[in-house]
Amino acid sequence: MKIPSMARSLSALQLNRRGIPLFANSTTLLDAPSRLFSTALSESHELNEFMEYMEKLKNYEKTGVPKGAGTDSGDGFDLGRMRRLLHNMGNPQSKFKAVHIAGTKGKGSTAAFLSSILCAEGYSVGCYTSPHIRTIRERITLGTTGAPVSAKALSSHFYKIKEALDMAVKLERGHLSQFEVLTAVAFSLFAEEKVHFAVIEAGLGGARDATNVISSSDLAASVITNIGEEHLAALGGSLESIAVAKSGIIKEGRPLVLGGPFLPHIERIIRDKALFMCSPVISASDPGNKSVLKGFSRACETPHQLCDILLLIEKDLQVSIELFDVQLRLLGSHQLQNAATATCTALCLRDQGWKLSDASIRTGLECAYLLGRSQFLTSKEAEMLGLPGATILLDGAHTKESAQALVNMIKVALPETRLVLVVAMADDKDHLGFARVLLSADKGPVSFAAGCLEAVCFTEINIAGDRSRTTSSSLLKDSWIQACTEMGYDFLDCKTAKYELIEDQHTQFEGKMGCQSILFTEGSLMDSIRLGNEIRGAKSGSQRGIIVVTGSLHIVSAVLGSLEG
Repeated sequence: MKIPSMARSLSALQLNRRGIPLFANSTTLLDAPSRLFSTALSESHELNEFMEYMEKLKNYEKTGVPKGAGTDSGDGFDLGRMRRLLHNMGNPQSKFKAVHIAGTKGKGSTAAFLSSILCAEGYSVGCYTSPHIRTIRERITLGTTGAPVSAKALSSHFYKIKEALDMAVKLERGHLSQFEVLTAVAFSLFAEEKVHFAVIEAGLGGARDATNVISSSDLAASVITNIGEEHLAALGGSLESIAVAKSGIIKEGRPLVLGGPFLPHIERIIRDKALFMCSPVISASDPGNKSVLKGFSRACETPHQLCDILLLIEKDLQVSIELFDVQLRLLGSHQLQNAATATCTALCLRDQGWKLSDASIRTGLECAYLLGRSQFLTSKEAEMLGLPGATILLDGAHTKESAQALVNMIKVALPETRLVLVVAMADDKDHLGFARVLLSADKGPVSFAAGCLEAVCFTEINIAGDRSRTTSSSLLKDSWIQACTEMGYDFLDCKTAKYELIEDQHTQFEGKMGCQSILFTEGSLMDSIRLGNEIRGAKSGSQRGIIVVTGSLHIVSAVLGSLEG
């Protein structure tokens, strides 16, 4: 196969085959603010009534999900509410073909890749994902460009369906949640716009998720990306119960695409459900699939990784593709796996008779982009934060698995770099497990803990616009101190957030402090980033270094929001 030229690939990063700018599920860095369920000044007037309406509904992103809510049991969410709501709206979910995506990690990225592929072929696509980074409009994209729904279109559609929503809220006696209502709004918009496809990301689990109302006749394919230990209490308390919950999106006779890799007994649970539902299975992790990450480039302001995606699937469905030198803007080996999963899904659709060329699959993969997933700020953005010349990486990692993916990406993209971490997390995450993964990054060519990790700053941010799920910076630091102690890593527990005072306070460590990781708290996010950069410069001098802001998509949202002044 002819290897594409750099000029062709860079062109593909900007335009689809119609010459339309294509950035799946993303907006420009000048679009909207960061707070969950908040809007930019330019759209606040148009969406004011809609946002006020949403704020009156239950918000589990703000309060946390009840125990067992995602299980197919008496404790699970009542899908009857969602069905009654959609029935009152004319069952919009039956008016388009859907791809339903569940999984612990990678759902949003896989949705972005697939939506971008379909747009590149010229299809009109609706894509529904969560959470958003800066504006609620990011959750609903429409049309052939992958652009978020406009404030005007969202507001106008809200007024059209408000009577049906009011009736449902009254009928359900206040039990309808924000997510249920927003899901219904998205489905109604997709139906009104007559999209060819809707790519739908499950919010929690699968079986009892509000999105799980698509009938088998309207489902093109189900996708399960992977299974990990997140939302354990809400999904039954074990990997096995999580697998059962997520396999609830498999529908009678409709194909299932697996991302993976999975633990063997977990994959068996999912495949047994597919067998019971007579659903053919194709897997991006089959031995015949060879996806290779070949290199990484930050030569321009748009970093990318060079990959080969070679898929040969012969069981259940017979599909194949060879794509060489694909330039992915979503970075890391985990994103290559997500790209392979989306490609498998595209091949599955092609097998059903939908037109999808290899060229459109390539273009879609190269155009796909999401904010806050291994996102390097541009030099201009770093300067806007008051840190000219600094390398700043934003990543919404908040689980052990996503922390490991972040570590792996940094090792490939920036080997032997010096790191400062700025961390804020929600209170329902595994803080200790997250710390252990980042501190155990010495199991490879780069050892963060053996001198590369200069400092970790712990700060606090709102979760879904509220403090009820925020973890205090001191508790976060305690988790890292515990992890450092357990793992035998040298650290300096700093009681002050001023580097010059750190030096004065710990002169007895002279000659040793350079190889210690400094742990400190700072109330202000932006002060944390600036102080972290000061420490990195003081300890590393002219050595290459990077500031990594992580622990939650909400901290990423806050940083991006600050760029808008």
